[in-house]
Order: sequence, then C-alpha cells, then structure tokens
Amino acid sequence: MTLHIDIPEETFGSILAKAFRNTAFVAGFVITLLILAMAIVSYAWTPYDVTKLVIADKTQAPSLAHWFGTDHFGRDILSMVMVGARNSIAVALVAVGIGMGIGVPLGAFAAARGGLVDEALMRLNDLVFAFPALLSAIMITAIFGPGAVNAIIAIGIFNIPVFARVARAGALAIWPREFILAARAAGKSSTQISIEHVLPNIATLLLVQGTIQFALGILAEAGLSYLGLGAQPPMPSWGRMLFDAQTRMVVAPWMAIFPGMAIVVTVLGLNLLGDGIADILDPKSRRQR
Repeated sequence: MTLHIDIPEETFGSILAKAFRNTAFVAGFVITLLILAMAIVSYAWTPYDVTKLVIADKTQAPSLAHWFGTDHFGRDILSMVMVGARNSIAVALVAVGIGMGIGVPLGAFAAARGGLVDEALMRLNDLVFAFPALLSAIMITAIFGPGAVNAIIAIGIFNIPVFARVARAGALAIWPREFILAARAAGKSSTQISIEHVLPNIATLLLVQGTIQFALGILAEAGLSYLGLGAQPPMPSWGRMLFDAQTRMVVAPWMAIFPGMAIVVTVLGLNLLGDGIADILDPKSRRQR
C-alpha cells in the first residue's frame, strides 16, 4: 500500500527565492548571522582581554582605542559584548535544545495516546508551566548555587511545556488526516506514525517556535545574569553588564547602552527570522515579497 504524505509543491529553489524576497527573513537572517559571527570570532580574538583589569582606563568614553568605551574596571566593553554574545547564545541554544528534546516527544506522545494519558501529561505540563524560568532559577540556585549551567537547566525546564503544547496541538491536527488513516491500515504503530508522518509535518511549526524560544532564552539569560544567577564573574554576560552599569548611568551611560542594544538587536533579529520562516513555509501564504 502506498502511503500519502503531504509534500510542499515548491522546490528548494523557489523557497529560497521566496526567502530572499521576504524582508523580515532577510533582515532577521542578516542580524542573526552577524551576532553569531561575533560570538564565534570571540573564541579566537577580541580587541582586549576581558579578564584584565586596567583601573587607569576606567569609564573611558567611546574612542578609536575603545570603540564602545570601558567599564568601571577599565575593561573594553566591545570585547565584553563579544564574549557575552557567545555566553548568551550558548545558554539559550542548549536550553531550547533541552525544551525541544523533551517537550516535543511528550507532546507527540500525548496526542498519539489521547484519553487519560493525554489529560495527565497536559496537567503535569500546566504544573511545570506555572513556574517561570526566573522562579525555577532561584529554586535551583538555592540548592546548587548560581552559574550558567543552572541557568540553562532553569530555562530548559521552562521550555519543555511550551514545546509540548505546540507539538501536541500540531499533532492533533495531523492525526485525523487521510494518510495517517492509511498508515494505521498498513499496520504501523502509533510511535512509527508519529516519527515518520506526524513530526515531519509539524517540523515547520516547531522551527518557528524554536526561534521564538531562542529569543526568549536570550532575554531570560540576561535577566538571570542581571540578578546574579547566571554566568559568574569574571566571565562577561550582557545581563551582568547592565547590572554593573545601573549605578553609573550618569558618568558612563555607554556601559548600559551597548549591552542593552546587543540584547535588543539579537532578540529583534531572531523574532524577524521566525516571522520570516513562518511566512515562507506557510502553505496558506500567497504573499510575494
């Protein structure tokens, strides 16, 4: 028996052409690519050593020597923003990976089984979702102490119910389809159907949600670092830089402006990228840009 699976009519070339006509996608892609490039470059090179304190150069305004100025310890803010980018991206990426890796199978399993199993998993999902990432981080920190790993765990736990809900909602829309009935008639198990047919058909939905959660992960990491629950000194982080700058806004506003702009631009780029992907891959979309 031949099973039918929905395959988009557009070829890869047509999707690519549509992508480059989509303003949101292009802008988001360029911004995200630049932020990623900055984070990758920081592993090999930064203008200055972010762990070296030069008190004589403290709170210098932006100049040719220090494009973003220096902080209260004389550290180069551009270098700190570069290193902070890789920390924020790493934390958000791993946290989203945890949420997707656990939440998607749970949501797909709940949709496949239905009934009491579905109800129990969703109520457990609601219970976990009731604890925001910040509260989870505080509880985890109280037990294990502050640090980037604990921030990853907290944000990852918060992402699990989000992806579980999205996966379940998408899967429930797929299960009544004709090709799923054909797969059942062919003797395939619920697990096989979920892996071979359901998950590929909700991949776009999960991809878009992933970009959104990635942006929220950046914000969550910055918030946790601001409260001292994220990456610990001397490792720079955008949130920690904002915390250090809050009492020096008058004498050195650049200490807050540049890490703040880094957060804003990164989140904006990821949101634009997610909107662009949703628009490009949505089969109901007929907009040409």
